[in-house]
Parts: sequence; structure tokens; C-alpha cells
Amino acid sequence: MELLRLGPIGHERPYVREAGTAYDLSSVTPDIDGAFLASDGIARVRAALRRGELPAADVEGLRIGAPIARPTAVVCIGQNYAAHAVESGSEPPEHPVIFFKHPNTVVGPNDVVLLPPGAEKVDWEVELAIVIGKTARYLSSPDAAREVIAGYTISNDVSERAYQLDVSGGQWSKGKCSETFNPLGPALVPADEVDPQALRLRSFVNGEPRQDSSTADMIFPVLQIVHELSQYLVLEPGDVINTGTPQGVALSGRFPYLQDGDEMTIEIEGLGRQHQRTERMHLG
Repeated sequence: MELLRLGPIGHERPYVREAGTAYDLSSVTPDIDGAFLASDGIARVRAALRRGELPAADVEGLRIGAPIARPTAVVCIGQNYAAHAVESGSEPPEHPVIFFKHPNTVVGPNDVVLLPPGAEKVDWEVELAIVIGKTARYLSSPDAAREVIAGYTISNDVSERAYQLDVSGGQWSKGKCSETFNPLGPALVPADEVDPQALRLRSFVNGEPRQDSSTADMIFPVLQIVHELSQYLVLEPGDVINTGTPQGVALSGRFPYLQDGDEMTIEIEGLGRQHQRTERMHLG
């Protein structure tokens, strides 16, 4: 089952795709957001599908929006793959590295990614994204995290490395928060349909392979991430957690940074594929 938000920017509507058929979810919820997830929305959708209550929908040609509306937080884990830590010039961390992206970085999976004026070191990062479904605070164990995860989707944690590292002041968020820097989707897949530690991740730029790894190589697995985060902050329904990227980014020095007109393809096994074109912003 795939939960989708389709339609023009700011006017997306909720849908579910099951066995290749899309169904309109407007009778169940006005949107796929934190309130929907907190009210057992996924279970209600499944029940409506079983009862045959949802009308089939023709979604051909509709824009795909981010699968979760208005996330209240986008929490990110840095250097969560050992090989990526090495290519970044760092030792693998002993504890999860945490930084934040502004929620308004989130856009649809195929929307244009804007290169900030003057930015010269914009990078791609394929990541598994967790979507929280229940409030989580001080979870007792990693296993307890299973109960608060609604599902998974794909994130491209676009980064401007000079902003992130050279003028950061010691924090990374300057290089992470430019508008459009978090394409998300295409779909939210329920957690009980995904093995989050057995997924192949890949990225391509202009059709050429860049990253190719597995979530099995995470330093800190998904359940540990959610458990540890809950010790330091309260996770709310609809929050998004980016779980880190594997090796193969431009920061490694092996590939050029993104230029105006480049095309990124980001995919995770079982969760779908994104495709973005970059476009240089011009002010005035």
C-alpha cells in the first residue's frame, strides 16, 4: 500500500495506491499529515479498502507532492554509513550526529531543485526517511520505536557543502536549509510493509551512477535512531527523520558538484524513485 499526495503545489489531495490501482482518500481524510497519522489513519485506510468504500481515481498526469503535508520537523542523522564518513574525512561517529533542515525545504519528489545564487558546491544524498506516526518521548528501548513509526519514504538531502562546512560556525544546517533542498516521496509506505535494514539505495546524476549501497550498512539502524532521538527531543506525528547517506557524493572529490540543468535520479528498493532537475536561482 502506498499513500500519496497528488496535485498542484499547495492543492495536493490524498490518495492510496493498492495493487496498481489508485483510490481517492477524500472521504477518509482531507490530507496525509500528522493529525491523520495520529488518529490511526493508516488502519482506517486499510479498513476502507477492505470494505470497498474508496472510489478508484484517474491520477494520470497529476503532479506528485511530498507524501506527508507540512512536517513539523525534519531531523537528520549525519555520517550514518561508515564509508561516507571516511569520504567526508571523518571517523565513524560513536553517537548519532544530529542536525535539522527547515520544514519548508520539503518539496515533491520530482520538483525542481533550486541552486542558490552563488552556490557552487551543491550535492545530492539519497536517504531513507522515517515518518513518525505517534508522539515519542523517552522510549524505553529501540524495540519500542516500532510502535511510533508510521512508515518510510525516500529523501534527497540536498546540501551546499561550502555553506555546511566552510561558513557553518560548527553546525551543518546552513548548508541544508535552502528552499527545495529536501525532495520527499513519491509515496509513504506503511512501516509493517518494509524491512528498513534491507533496502538498496542508489543515486544517479545525468544518468551516471553515483551511490549504490544498502541500509544494512547503517552505523545506527532505524530503531536505534528513533529511540536515541526520543531521549533528547519529543518526536511528533508527521515529523520526518532523514537517516543518512552512503558513499558516492560530490564531497568525496570523485564527482563534480551539481550545475544548472543537471538531473538527479534517487531511488530506494521497494519505495520508488525520484527525479529532479536543477535550476539556478536569479534574484531581481
